[in-house]
Amino acid sequence: MSVYSEEILLRSKDVDMYRRLRTSELFRMLQEASIRHTEQLGMGRDKTLDRGILWVLLMQRAEIVRMPEYDERIVLKSWPGKTMHLLFPRYYSLETAVGEPLLKASALWSLVDEKTRKVVFPEKYGVVIEGVVTGEEIAMPGGVAKKETTCERDFTVPYSFVDLNGHMNNTRYFDLAEDCVGAAAAGRRLKGIGVEYQNEARLGETLTLRWGAEGESYFLSGETERSVFRMRLDYTGEAE
Repeated sequence: MSVYSEEILLRSKDVDMYRRLRTSELFRMLQEASIRHTEQLGMGRDKTLDRGILWVLLMQRAEIVRMPEYDERIVLKSWPGKTMHLLFPRYYSLETAVGEPLLKASALWSLVDEKTRKVVFPEKYGVVIEGVVTGEEIAMPGGVAKKETTCERDFTVPYSFVDLNGHMNNTRYFDLAEDCVGAAAAGRRLKGIGVEYQNEARLGETLTLRWGAEGESYFLSGETERSVFRMRLDYTGEAE
């Protein structure tokens, strides 16, 4: 099964106050689709988690035409790109039940040792994923450039944000970002996202968050004694 496909009906838990798919929920769906497809390809937990190896996200990118809305039925597709030594590219698309394009996304994954938190060589553990090309791929995500910021606050990672990898789940960074910048709360529509995960944030760690705006875009970063993540959110000018 070279391309994973799943039909999803959006429930109340999936959407925000404007009845649009919540950004964090979108990326949770992408993350879960990646895991399910990897299992279907024979590279499930017996190859990784049960042997002390974790899948981790390094970078993500999304180009959004329209966020789907409450009670809408959507089709999520995902497929792997060609493995690049230690990096596993993955692509995604979201469309309506009748084929209307909603968004495309890409991500870079890697494998790390659960104890040392260092990247491991996949071939050592027999992890092999054959890439496919569909013609629907967008560019792979890249690093997020550092920008000037005007706002700052501290945030301590709570228990409810920590996942089975023992760190703040990647999807929670989107909730955190949207709470900071305020554009989502104002009803502005998201059209593009880029995020780079540089280090993990563990339970009880305090991050210093910094953010600022540049035109219709917002840049946000989080740091402890090291840089944890950088994110760029691009919005349309119109509010709901």
